[in-house]
This record gives sequence, structure tokens and C-alpha cells, in this order.
Amino acid sequence: MKHLPLWKPLTVALVTVISLLYAAPSLLGGTPPWWPSWLPQQVIARGLDLQGGLYLLLHVESGKAVEQAAENMVDDVRGIMRKDKLRYRGVEHSGADALVVRLSQASDAESVQKAISQEIHNVKISVDADGLTIRLVIDDNAQKEIRSFAVEQSIQTIRSRIDQFGVAEPTIQKQGEDRILVQLPGLKDPARAKALIGRTARLEFKMVDEKGDLPGAMAGRVPAGDILLYGEQLDRTTGKKTRQPYLLKKRTVLSGDLLTDARVNFDHQFNEPYVSISFNSQGGRKFGQLTGEHVGERMAIVLDNNVYSAPVIRERIDGGRAQISGSFTTEEAHDLAIILRAGALPAPVSVMEERTVGPTLGRDSIEEGLASILIGGALVLVFMGVYYKAFGWLANVAVVLNIIILMAILVWIQATLTLPGIAGMVLLMGMSVDANVLIFERIREELRLGKPPLAAIDAGYDTAFITILDSNLTTLITAVVLFQFGTGPVKGFAVTLSIGLIASMFTAIFVTRVMLAMVIKNRRVHSLSI
Repeated sequence: MKHLPLWKPLTVALVTVISLLYAAPSLLGGTPPWWPSWLPQQVIARGLDLQGGLYLLLHVESGKAVEQAAENMVDDVRGIMRKDKLRYRGVEHSGADALVVRLSQASDAESVQKAISQEIHNVKISVDADGLTIRLVIDDNAQKEIRSFAVEQSIQTIRSRIDQFGVAEPTIQKQGEDRILVQLPGLKDPARAKALIGRTARLEFKMVDEKGDLPGAMAGRVPAGDILLYGEQLDRTTGKKTRQPYLLKKRTVLSGDLLTDARVNFDHQFNEPYVSISFNSQGGRKFGQLTGEHVGERMAIVLDNNVYSAPVIRERIDGGRAQISGSFTTEEAHDLAIILRAGALPAPVSVMEERTVGPTLGRDSIEEGLASILIGGALVLVFMGVYYKAFGWLANVAVVLNIIILMAILVWIQATLTLPGIAGMVLLMGMSVDANVLIFERIREELRLGKPPLAAIDAGYDTAFITILDSNLTTLITAVVLFQFGTGPVKGFAVTLSIGLIASMFTAIFVTRVMLAMVIKNRRVHSLSI
């Protein structure tokens, strides 16, 4: 064999030591007490199928986001009309993606249409035949963009809520055009998590219509411009909760979009939790202005069309702070603070599919997966040792090192190991010796042709390299495609397979050759045990 440079065995030793340090906590089942704190502490994160948890497939009602965008344009159009001093009878939301502007006289139609088109884009503007009604419809491209953004924003909001909820290694990803896959491994309270994830959490402040006919509204005669909502009221003497009706102005005077923080505090008088909220500078100014203009009136705090409280404004409130109380438990107040901090979902979400994996099933999966690795590995090792003798045991050392490197990289990149990932490991044990089989068979052919042992070894490694590279490269391309277009379990298999293929190239071609060179260094070799 050729001269062995010092850097080659040093590289093998360094990779082996580093891989062992990263893989050791996982191999030992956790960080032992005697393990030094300056060494890697992480273990391989286990997926939903290995430790139990919650699987949800959510549907985002993105059409509601388009409807909300059209409703938001109502205030924009009113502002344009007031700014340009244009006369109109009313502006109202019409249908899912449109609004209408009703004019006092047809002669104003052209000037109104021009003013709106200069300020609001991505809408189709048309004038009815009578000249008194202008229709604004959100165009198709804008609707598509709103729907897509609603899904992306929903993913970010759900991720923020889950991060604050404290679930480790969650999987949250888009599926199709309007679906979101959520996997929460190790979750202890699925019902609470579902309530936290699916809640729209749209916070609104609306003025109570003190002069409106509340009994009439409850009978179905809700005045124009008003809305009838309900909230729970607690009787502190009896402890009973009753539904309290509220007749509110439909217009939202302040929304939760301007919130910067939400925290749980406790009322000193009744020792009950409430949620303290803080607005940004714009929200603080608007809140101060509103409370100053409506002293003596009631302002309702509405969350997802539920009235939490409707306190009387005693004085102007500056500083941008308010509080939400509603006879919460501490857990309910904590969850409410989480969703308010994370922000409202841009559109409602519904659960299309739900699966709960118990920890017992996960433990069984781990035990069966480990058994498959041990049995498969043992068969591969025994076959290689018996068939290729000393060279086979050399390949077996490379297989073990390959698995250790794979585990170390999974820990290092913080990948999540799933049941398909374990299947990838089992497959990899067979594939990792495939390169050595090609090399060893090539060495045998060279020996049969009469070449000396050392020359046969060099020829075996050199000529088999291209074949090994081609076969592994095509498999790696397949794994990359699986990762790019596959779902969660398929991605786990692709990650394990990709890392293992690269590691097997290193161990089968580089490590075994270096180890072989070190064994026969400075020796006269007359025959090979192959």
C-alpha cells in the first residue's frame, strides 16, 4: 500500500472521539450523573410515534381572511371620503369579498371612484346603472395572496403559542394550500393544547349601546349598526355563572392588533387572576383618546365574540394599560395571556384529523425499533465476519462507527428521530456494508489475476470507488427528493438515510482503508484473509 500520511489516522481518531461524545448520552439513555458538564448533554429528540403526543391536521378557513380584509376596507373608504370631503349615504360590507358605497347623488360617482382608486389598490371598482352605488371587489390575485398569507401567519401564530406552552420539538408545517400539520410529542394535556391552538383570539373593544332596545334585540330585532353578544357573569354569593346579554355597537373602536404584552396578575380583593394588557404607543394614544371621549359610558372587552367585561369608564386612561377579568382559573388566565401575546389567528382553524399516541405505544415502538436494529445488525455483522473473515470484521467496525456518527449528527443538528428514521437506520446497516462488499470482491478478483496482496488492495479500493460513488449518489438524490416533497414521517426517513449514506461513504472507503494500512504497515504480507 502507499505511504500513510499522519493526518489520515488523526482524522479517523478525531471523528470517532467527537462522535462518541455526542452520541454517548443517547446510547446511555440520558446524561449520567458523572458526565462532565462541559461535554455535550443533548440526547436524540424523539418524534411523536416514539414518545406519544398529539397529531392534528388543521384546516385554515382562509376565506374568512378575505372577508375580514373586505370589512377592514370599510373604515379605509370612510376615511377617504371624509378626507376628500365627498358626500355619501353609507359604506357597508357586501358579500365575502366586496363592499358598496352608497352616494347621495349620481354626479359624485366619478370623483368618488377616482379618489378610491388612488388610495386602494388590488380592487375592481364598478358603478351600478343608477349611478348611486359603487361596488369594490377584491381582485383574484389579491384574494389568493390574502389566503396564502393567512395560512403562513397562522403557522407563525400557532408556533408562537406552542413555544410559550412549553412543548419540546414540535412539528408545525404547511400541507397543501390551506392545511397545517401539527405534531406535539410528549404532550400531557391534549385538550388544553387543542383549545390553545384553535382559538382565534380576536380581541376587540366595542362601546355598549346604552340607548338601544336590549329586550327587542334579544327577541330578534337588533338595531342597524349594533350587535348582540353574550358574556358570563359570576354571582360571588352563590358561585353560579349566568349568561349576560350585551347590545354593542358593531364598530370596533380598538383591536388587539396594537397589543405588545399580556401578563397574569391577581386581584388583591378577591385573589382572582386577571390578564393585564399593554398597548404600543399608537394603541396607547388611541385608548387614552377613546376613554377620554366616552367618560361615563361602558366599553366592552370582547374576545372571539365573547364579552369578558363591560366596565364603566370613570376617567381618561393614559399609559396604554387595561385589564381583562372574567372569573378565570389561573390556568385559563395563563392560556389567555399566551394567545394574546402570540396574536390572533388571521382566520379560524378547524381540526380535520386528530390522533393521540399514548406513551405506552411509543415505548413499544422504541423497543421494537431497537430490537430490529440489534437483530438486523447482528445478522449483517455475522455474515460479513464469516464470509469475508478478517476483512469482514474490519467492515463491521466501520458499520458500528457509521451508526455512532449518524447518532452524533442527529444530536448535533437537533433532528427528531421517528419510527421511519429507525427503519432508515436498519436499512442503512445493510447498505453501509455494500460499499465494502464491492471493494472486497474487487480485491478478490485482483488476487485471482495474480497480483500481489498490497497491489490488490490498492486496486480494489481505487477501481471500486467510482461504482460506490455512483450508487450512493443516486440513492442520496432520491433521499433529497423524499425530504423535499414528503411529509413528516417520510422526512424523518430521508434525513436518516441521507446522513447515513454520507457517513457510510466516509467509513467504508476512508476509515477501512486507513485501518487496513495501519494493520499491515511495515509488514510483509504474503496472503490476505478475505
